[in-house]
Amino acid sequence: MSTVKRVILLATLLLGALVCYQAGFATGIFVLVVVGMLLELGFWVGIFKWEKARPLKQASK
Repeated sequence: MSTVKRVILLATLLLGALVCYQAGFATGIFVLVVVGMLLELGFWVGIFKWEKARPLKQASK
């Protein structure tokens, strides 16, 4: 995934979480707070890029 797309996706997740938190706390709808938590979790997981560990190459003699 390109860097620009990744930044846009993370910004969208964070903005969506903030909107859900604000709407959930203002209206008292707990489901929106939970959705905000899930979006925030997606943001934090996306911040840390998880890559599979590559096996070490053995030097041939």
